[in-house]
Amino acid sequence: MAQLIGPDFIALQVKDLDSSRRFYEDVLGLTARTDGPPHAVVFDTMPIPFAIRTPLVDLAEAAGRLGWGVALWINCDDADVLHDQIVAAGGVIIQPLGDGGFGRQFSFQDPDGYTLVAHQNP
Repeated sequence: MAQLIGPDFIALQVKDLDSSRRFYEDVLGLTARTDGPPHAVVFDTMPIPFAIRTPLVDLAEAAGRLGWGVALWINCDDADVLHDQIVAAGGVIIQPLGDGGFGRQFSFQDPDGYTLVAHQNP
C-alpha cells in the first residue's frame, strides 16, 4: 500500500486571479514566483509551495459555498502586525487575535471566502 507523506503543494481555486493575487501580495505580503504557469500564481512560500489558480470546476455552482470547510493554516513571524495589516486593508476577521494552542493566532477570510488561520509559533 502506498503511504501518504503529507501536503506537497497547496492551490486554491479563485474567482478572480488578479484580485486574489493583489490580496495575497499587498495585504499578506507574499511574493509571487516568476516561473508559474499562466493560469496560476505560485508564491514563494516554504516549506510547501502555495498557489492560487483559475478554477478547475464551475465556481458558479458553488455559489455561497466556496471555501466552506477549508481552513488553511499559515505560519507568520508576527501575528499582531499581520492582523493589523488585514484590518487596515478592510479584511474580514473571523476569530479575534489571541493566544491559543499554536501560539498567537487569529482567523480571517480571503476574497473568495476561504478561511485562513494565521499563527505565530510560541
